[in-house]
Amino acid sequence: MASHAANLMQKAYERMIQSKKTVFEDPNRLHYHLMPPVGLLNDPNGLIFFEGKYHVFFQWNPFKTEHGAKFWGHYVSEDFIHWELAPIALAPDAWFDKDGCYSGSAIVNDGKLYLFYTGNVKGVNGNRESYQCLAVSEDGITFEKKGPVIEVEEGYTAHFRDPKVFEQGDAWYMVIGAQTNDEKGCVVLYSSNNLLDWSFEGKIAGNGMNGLDDFGFMWECPDLFSLANKDVLVVSPQGLESEGILYNNIYQSGYFVGNMDFQTKRFNHGAFTEIDRGFDFYAPQTFEVNGRRILIGWMGNATEDNIPQPTEKYDWVHALTLPRELELKDNKLYQQPIRELENLRENEVHYNQVELNHNSAVELEDVRGSVFELEVSISELSDGLLTIEIGDAGRFVYDAKHALFSFERIGLHGKKEIRTCAIADLETIRLFKDTSSMECFLNHGEEVFSSRVFAPEEQQVRFHAEGTAIVHVKKWNLKQFC
Repeated sequence: MASHAANLMQKAYERMIQSKKTVFEDPNRLHYHLMPPVGLLNDPNGLIFFEGKYHVFFQWNPFKTEHGAKFWGHYVSEDFIHWELAPIALAPDAWFDKDGCYSGSAIVNDGKLYLFYTGNVKGVNGNRESYQCLAVSEDGITFEKKGPVIEVEEGYTAHFRDPKVFEQGDAWYMVIGAQTNDEKGCVVLYSSNNLLDWSFEGKIAGNGMNGLDDFGFMWECPDLFSLANKDVLVVSPQGLESEGILYNNIYQSGYFVGNMDFQTKRFNHGAFTEIDRGFDFYAPQTFEVNGRRILIGWMGNATEDNIPQPTEKYDWVHALTLPRELELKDNKLYQQPIRELENLRENEVHYNQVELNHNSAVELEDVRGSVFELEVSISELSDGLLTIEIGDAGRFVYDAKHALFSFERIGLHGKKEIRTCAIADLETIRLFKDTSSMECFLNHGEEVFSSRVFAPEEQQVRFHAEGTAIVHVKKWNLKQFC
């Protein structure tokens, strides 16, 4: 098995070397987001702070820009903004994960780093097997696989994956995304005293719990944590039907706020809320470091999964979002870019009291670029539309009368597409443009839009109001670390 793993990893490294020139010639390559060195990246995994470094693992197919037998790629950082590619953490080389080391999480115990992940196995007739597996490291770089610790429970299909492990009191717990035999999505709970032997505690959400009898056919990437004296369950349900401005991507990611009773093993919660309103966001994971709850998501999973993305001809596809610090206010998650990102700022441009009206669009000198941060504060706004256009990349429109905020872009199919959320009293817009991505934070993270936009050339920012508005504008270029 060791030689097989070494062979797989060697082939992956050879693929990186062969494609390095092609990958880095792509103008859509991002400057301050984590991306695959080659091939396909999806879910962030194993977010953890260990031995003085931040660790971000990720689902990775190094050989193609499509899904396949996944590895765990690995980035490390000492400051949370400058990242280095570490050696491959996990390769699909064992009988229990031969068709993919699927998503999972990390914890630190007794000075060692523990990775929990789903081993994916496909039989000759397409039959699937799933195992929750463990790998351990003393240095955070080299991992020894310990094999499966959990198999699929009776009453569930092999869509049983994405273990997230956490400590509560004097016990360890694990939540897993699952599908029941009648193809209903849910989250199940396990407990352990030693991280090796796990007891099944049953469902805690979905499939008849708290009135959710039919809410998607599979729930992926669960994450249960406490914030502001409440418990938050983040999950990515598959199979939700769109409802107006809600649930318009292929699959959705959102959260429930409630109270988890670890004695009765029951989670009482409120309604499901989408985390991100953009086109490209899925499979988020969180971790806690220095009292902060940080979230990173996959900037992929858009509606155009059958249309090749422009980066694919350069041998790579997809990226991770910016890390975001979470707050819970009135049972709503607020997300703000981590403060460390301010260290990337340079060449500030500042305009006070910019008056907008229906006569013409306003362009401000030096408020343009392909890689920048833009902050707009609104001091006055009539009941008309406020529009911020980012050249050919897309435009943001706030309808003050109807309290709706939208992002519009031209999709890969050449047609206009739109995502919208409801938000009252818009006060601030904070936008991060990074060649082929945009992440927009409203009212200090009350709502967020994350999307890929394949317009890497320098873009002029234009402001326009139907009616009148007064805005204050700050703009920074952002230094490259990738």
